[in-house]
Amino acid sequence: MRSLEGLEQLPFEPGASLPETAEVWWRTPVDARRLAWMELLSRGYTTAYVAPFFALGALLLVLEPLLFPVSLLCLVHAWVIPELFANRGARVLAPDVAADDRAGRGLLADLLDRHPAAVEARTGAVVEQGRLGVWVIAEKGALLVRPGGRRVHAFCVGVKDPELRRPDRVAHLLLALRQDEVGFATVANHAFAGARWRIRRRVAAARRPALDAAVLQSRNV
Repeated sequence: MRSLEGLEQLPFEPGASLPETAEVWWRTPVDARRLAWMELLSRGYTTAYVAPFFALGALLLVLEPLLFPVSLLCLVHAWVIPELFANRGARVLAPDVAADDRAGRGLLADLLDRHPAAVEARTGAVVEQGRLGVWVIAEKGALLVRPGGRRVHAFCVGVKDPELRRPDRVAHLLLALRQDEVGFATVANHAFAGARWRIRRRVAAARRPALDAAVLQSRNV
């Protein structure tokens, strides 16, 4: 997981670049064009992994229909591989069972309007509109729902300070996103790009309503 170490040092500076971007100078800034390229690349390597199993399954049936069980096993492998990719992406919204939620939501409560605050209180994740799409931010990272709600990207990122409570970790990630959305996406480790329906089934049940709210918002923009 990529950590943002300087976020504890406020004040918040809208429009300023995140200092952590200097540490990943070799990465291409993640803008709308870069996201589209990531989606294309993801489809490409998923196809490269899956196609051989489909081809092998079909070939076995042609050669010997009695090999149907083996052919079916090939199809199962072809299904499981994209599911593993989606599961890796969904982990960025996995609740941190060791996180401390005591003493209210502190800074996070001051950053959210009424509706986002209600979603956060219910799910533990924040829904935030950005230029690249609608974000769902939790303590271990964020999902980005692209306009239209069909494609989702997963980014693994967190705050290094172990003493921060969960709401404060989310608040600092939210501030980083508001300060420099492109920098936030560039610094974070990209974990998944693909269909919303595939990753939604892997997201923790308690946080699916936040993803659903982000999808609905992305369709209404």
